Amino acid sequence: MPSTVVRNCHLDYRLTGDGPDVVWGHGLTSSMDEEDQLALVDWSTAGAGHRVLRYDARGHGGSDSTTEPTDYSWESLAYDQLALADAVGIDRYVAAGASMGAATALHAALIAPDRVRALVLVIPPTGWETRAAQTGLYAAMADLVEAERHAELLAASADVPPPDPVADEPLWTERFERKLAETDPVRLARVFRGAGTADLPSADAIASIDVPVLILAWTGDATHPLTTAARLQELMPQSELVVATTRAGLDTWSSRTATFLSAIA
Repeated sequence: MPSTVVRNCHLDYRLTGDGPDVVWGHGLTSSMDEEDQLALVDWSTAGAGHRVLRYDARGHGGSDSTTEPTDYSWESLAYDQLALADAVGIDRYVAAGASMGAATALHAALIAPDRVRALVLVIPPTGWETRAAQTGLYAAMADLVEAERHAELLAASADVPPPDPVADEPLWTERFERKLAETDPVRLARVFRGAGTADLPSADAIASIDVPVLILAWTGDATHPLTTAARLQELMPQSELVVATTRAGLDTWSSRTATFLSAIA
């Protein structure tokens, strides 16, 4: 797999297809390999007619883990993304991502507005006034991971219902258990602590983003609440919000993404 060093961190990436550029970022604790199995957007179809850059964010998948928690803030990850785009020869692109990747895309659009020509934001994470509770949760999870108290983590995660569209799918509900079994606890704890430093850009800053935006959200997920997605839609003048409440709705996301990208190509 190709890799390169950006901002003192080795990042694994894949660059596929031809056409206008799209850069996709995965969610917290995920990776390219995991998304190949549990994809919210299938880039083999959604990216038709485009060149798509996917990568493992720092601390994830095959990419390097660094020690400073602020390395994992969403703003810092946006600088990683822009540097990786430079490294592979991408200038202007559609910034897209799920959860952490969606937040990264928002920050990239503000850091380099001349380079980000559109956004695809999938299950945007909680932010602003609701973020404090989430960051406290990540700190507690980091403590438990470092202490290898997996049983307590699994018991807590079992009490949290999965999002509505995937409520009956074992692969989704078992994801966290696999993560604990497969990931170096030092790396995983760093990622959780880093997530505690992250937040969305301010509402005023987001309101200045005036490019086409597709927001794909679902229901039944306190970590990615519909309220965040709805607020983003209100703030950005060229945005469209699509909400999935069932698996059938979720299954339209790849085709909706393809249609959106074709319209702005």
